[in-house]
Amino acid sequence: MCFDFTPILSDRVVSIDQLEPADLEPLFTIASDKNLWAGHPKKDRYQRPVFEQWFEEAIASNHALKIFETKTGAMIGSSRYYEYDALNKEIAIGYTFIGTAYWGGEINKRVKNLMLNHAFKTVDKVWLHVDPSNIRSQKAVLKLGATFTHLEEKEGEAYECYEIPKQVWLRQT
Repeated sequence: MCFDFTPILSDRVVSIDQLEPADLEPLFTIASDKNLWAGHPKKDRYQRPVFEQWFEEAIASNHALKIFETKTGAMIGSSRYYEYDALNKEIAIGYTFIGTAYWGGEINKRVKNLMLNHAFKTVDKVWLHVDPSNIRSQKAVLKLGATFTHLEEKEGEAYECYEIPKQVWLRQT
């Protein structure tokens, strides 16, 4: 079974759809907040040229997603599925950022719930990669039921790797 990297997902609060070139400006408005990147390995992504490079790579991946409020349609962030392994039935969710105005509430959990429920229609395990200094994200993935497994280097940066097996996810939802 093939994995659908760009599903349309939604609940009463958040919606997720494929990121498009026209989304650059509204997404950069969110990403230009320096505080957003404090716990991220790419701390300079608030700078337009750095963000534009990320955005071009995101669009080229054909897997990037935009996150927006269901009621207002206001863009609030981005995420994506990546590293799909059909043989081992695994995928990663990451590259996630949500505007600081939405931190501390239910948004991240809702986004991950939608994405995990979609992923587990096809895979048996989801990986989440978190910067070792990002305590906020570490706590968030643990609340989802993820388990830390190991450190890994990706693109010259260290990441903590957390896994959520399908059976663990189904037990808790």
